[in-house]
Amino acid sequence: MPEPVADLLLNYLQALPASTPAINQNSPWLFPGRRASQPMNPATLRDALRELGIPAEKGRTSAIRQLVLQTPAPVIAQALGYQDKSITRIAADAGAP
Repeated sequence: MPEPVADLLLNYLQALPASTPAINQNSPWLFPGRRASQPMNPATLRDALRELGIPAEKGRTSAIRQLVLQTPAPVIAQALGYQDKSITRIAADAGAP
């Protein structure tokens, strides 16, 4: 995990109560939800990031732009559940062939 995200992630993990599933090395979830064996709701995570001043939407688009420079847009669209037109537009904006 690159800095400064690594510091934020470590602080998050250290602040969790000992009973939180993320402390359990066998848990599949980095961000556990309130219900056992479930991840945190994406909207809850988004809101927490906003409170820290991290715009999640821009990060998502940036990540997709990086992906389409490495992989064909239809493959990314199918893998992420996006419409082909949306990913193709992001690919064109990113300068992908």
